[in-house]
Amino acid sequence: MTAPYSMDLRERALARNAAGETNREIAAALMISPSCVSKWTKRKRETGSLAPAQIGGYKPRTLAGDCAEWLRERVASGPVTLRGLTAELAERGIKTQPRAVWVFLHAEGLSFKKNPVSRGTGAP
Repeated sequence: MTAPYSMDLRERALARNAAGETNREIAAALMISPSCVSKWTKRKRETGSLAPAQIGGYKPRTLAGDCAEWLRERVASGPVTLRGLTAELAERGIKTQPRAVWVFLHAEGLSFKKNPVSRGTGAP
């Protein structure tokens, strides 16, 4: 992911804007796009700050709280599969994907390993 432009550059662009230069002139002088200048001007006007907004977001996990407690109990009760757990969660009204269930189980250190198939010596 790219980093936001520095505060110094933002401040210089707005100082030039306040001095009466056009967005295109500022952009050419500072080697940025004209839309940056207009967006920074709008941001300063609306929020009073030039600081960049958060890049990326945080989405809370679906499998948390009561749902997480239910999953822990369900895994402890016996053999499960990711698809089976996903289906059981859907029956409880929680829409999720097998990958999300796997991430939860992995983070909790919960898993069920299949017993290896016993192999013979190979000789008839």
